[in-house]
Amino acid sequence: MAKGHWLMKSEPKVYSIEDLERDGEAPWTGVRNYEARNTMRDEMRKGDLVLFYHSSTTPPGVAGIARVSREAYPDFTAFDRDHPYFDPKSNPDAPRWHMVDVEFVERFPAVVTLQALRELEELEDMVLLNRMRLSVQPVRPEEFERIVELGRGTS
Repeated sequence: MAKGHWLMKSEPKVYSIEDLERDGEAPWTGVRNYEARNTMRDEMRKGDLVLFYHSSTTPPGVAGIARVSREAYPDFTAFDRDHPYFDPKSNPDAPRWHMVDVEFVERFPAVVTLQALRELEELEDMVLLNRMRLSVQPVRPEEFERIVELGRGTS
């Protein structure tokens, strides 16, 4: 089975590629969008590669690569009344929200900015450039490879 390729967004002030590099592995908590949740729950598999995207920063862009290290399981932050991602409608017996774990693979020397991605004709159909608000999204293999080339400075 072919590996999947994804892009996952995080605000660097909340959790950055540097944090993942330091931690080695972490749960991807707090996704509260059904489409993104379904992607993680139904499609992501252990070993899939992830473009780690820094959002809500200047400039936004792809900061590195992670790998799915654990497939979807209930997001425990939804049940914690003291946690910012608490959801009073989520029930441990029928969890509403799920998460995956990711592990650090690589940090790019410089962020591949959203503007740089917009300037590449071969990426014009990329989900990121057409559905900006989606926090977990598929990436075609050729898009993934092109962005990795840019991130490594090998293009």
